[in-house]
Amino acid sequence: MEFKMSDAVLSQFTQKVSDEIKKFTGKKIRVGIIGTGWIAEAHIESYKQMDDVEIVAAADLIPGKAEAFMERYGVRGVHFYPSHKEMIDNEELDCVSVCTYNRTHAVCTIYALEHGVNVLLEKPFTVTLEEAVEVCKAEKKSGKLLSIGFQPRFDENMRMIKKIVDSGALGKIYYIQTGGGRRRGIPRSTFIEDKTAGIGALGDIGCYSLDMVLNAIGYPKPLTVSGYVSDYFGKNPKTIGGDKPEFDAARFSVDDFGAGFIRLEGGIILDFRIAWAMNINTPGDTIILGTEGGLRIPSTNCWNGTVGGPMTIYHQVAGAQVETTIPIIQSRDSHDLFYHKVRSFLDASMNGGKSPVPSSQIIINQAIIDGIVKSNKLGHEIEVEIPEI
Repeated sequence: MEFKMSDAVLSQFTQKVSDEIKKFTGKKIRVGIIGTGWIAEAHIESYKQMDDVEIVAAADLIPGKAEAFMERYGVRGVHFYPSHKEMIDNEELDCVSVCTYNRTHAVCTIYALEHGVNVLLEKPFTVTLEEAVEVCKAEKKSGKLLSIGFQPRFDENMRMIKKIVDSGALGKIYYIQTGGGRRRGIPRSTFIEDKTAGIGALGDIGCYSLDMVLNAIGYPKPLTVSGYVSDYFGKNPKTIGGDKPEFDAARFSVDDFGAGFIRLEGGIILDFRIAWAMNINTPGDTIILGTEGGLRIPSTNCWNGTVGGPMTIYHQVAGAQVETTIPIIQSRDSHDLFYHKVRSFLDASMNGGKSPVPSSQIIINQAIIDGIVKSNKLGHEIEVEIPEI
């Protein structure tokens, strides 16, 4: 039975979208960029829109790469360095963006924090749980701010998911199915080699899928994980695609598919799967099941920072099984999600605020990914322990 809810009922799930305007009134924030590859483009495009930011330094291991990067974006007066250490040692920086490949996320972030610099770290947090623990220890000791680069958090539709859960409309949550991916969409560059990436689809887009649901339910800790990963598409020249399929297939050494069955605190089951490539259009919509209602979140063709269509709440009203459609919120904001990710980090860093995407949450995300990898290697379910920081 389909039941159309009144505007009064729908209004409890409505969020206002505002265009935040920041005016520059004082000293500029001195920013450095570590790693000038593809993801750094979104960072610099955001920084360039901010009158109170000065990009003063950039570091990259490849000679001339950082210089060419800044030239392309028309940023002058930048000092260039061959390593993050030299940059941090020789510059008076307020904040850095860490945009390096996964294997160096921890070492770059720890060094910056230890030297009194606030850090915006691109996802995934780290490669292993052990690395994440070391980063969190450095953050706590330094007293500086660390935020992890999860821009989907700033999408109004994503925020709506958490608002629905927090409203109590679903009751007690007991089961979640989430994931997603691409029918064909294996990236290149440093993404596909273990020596640089460490993890593949799990870290690239799987962390987003996990954050969408874990953030909504308050990030309960994982207790056990039974995990599986595979690399059938990445190692096959016929399915990896690209301009150099033979070459890329030969160097492919990470996961292109991952799945996990996770038991969370509070008696919640998390059924997760993610793919860079698969022989189906989607592994399914995200569903959150509760004792009072269920929420269906349509999947997307590729992780793009929002939901795949109007969401639906399945619940009971006056004894009738009804469905409430949650319309897509069209943002009227002139800035994109990446801008808000960067802006929120800078504001928190300079004003003593809380981290927009705190490590205390994302270490749980990382523990699940790490648990999937370790469980797959052992061939059985494992217990997950996150040390006290």
